[in-house]
Amino acid sequence: MGRFILGRLAATLPVMGVVAVIVFLLLRLAPGDPAAILAGDAATPEQIAAIRARLGLDQPMLEQFATWIWRLVHGDLGTSIISNQPVGRLILDRIEPTLALATSTILFAVLVAVPLGVLAAWRHGTWVDRAVMGLSVAGFSVPVFVLGYLLIFGFSMQLRWLPVQGYVSIADGLWPFLSRLILPTLTLSVIYIALIARTTRSSVLEVLGEDYIRTARAKGVTEARVLRRHALRNAAIPVISVIGLGIALLISGVVVTESVFNLPGLGRLTVDAVLARDYPVIQGVILLFSALYVLVNLSIDLSYLLFDPRIRY
Repeated sequence: MGRFILGRLAATLPVMGVVAVIVFLLLRLAPGDPAAILAGDAATPEQIAAIRARLGLDQPMLEQFATWIWRLVHGDLGTSIISNQPVGRLILDRIEPTLALATSTILFAVLVAVPLGVLAAWRHGTWVDRAVMGLSVAGFSVPVFVLGYLLIFGFSMQLRWLPVQGYVSIADGLWPFLSRLILPTLTLSVIYIALIARTTRSSVLEVLGEDYIRTARAKGVTEARVLRRHALRNAAIPVISVIGLGIALLISGVVVTESVFNLPGLGRLTVDAVLARDYPVIQGVILLFSALYVLVNLSIDLSYLLFDPRIRY
């Protein structure tokens, strides 16, 4: 077990190295010059060249990469080209809204999707099953930004129940914090609910046909206990796997959702950095997301032991 954890942690280093190389090359080879953007439209070629020299963009690409990696292994993500602030500080300042949105989305999606999937499997072939699957298809079909604007129009502009946009820290009050998080969470969780509900239904439906389920029912075990203790637990591994895979959808959805609801999180920071060609910020945020994704998948692999004792690493 310990050797497996150490081995998986060691395996993340090459993955992060490949991600770093790809991110560095994609940003450098993409069209656009951050020095020209920073200098402005009226800048002369000499001024642009001076800014490129100050930023180190006039150096050979290999030398730029080596300098960046050396700083990275020492915990220095660089300095923003636009704001001239450390990238690490910018990320720390913006991480709270993103963590709040991601956590609320995961919790809400799992609490809603897993019971819906179990219910659809239990009532297989009935209108309940068709309704849940229909909602899942709709969840996959509606774009995140469209759903976000629809929720804003209905709950904020028409009913005036919730704020339109913005973010308030939990330190400033629980209800102001939650009221600005409800609509973004609903928007982002729809596709996540659809994904988890379909997988839960398929996995539980397969388990319900096993002999031990019929034996439990024959012994007089209540249907709720059969579904909870026998069916869902033995069907949990595919569900947990898809939750881990859905983190990728969550990361991409955060960027869109934060833009729609004007949340000052890492998604907005990424969009602003891309538009400004702020290389250090883009690299820092992407590396952070990649590291979180790798760690989440490692946690998912380890959680298999809790649900299936037959698995040994």
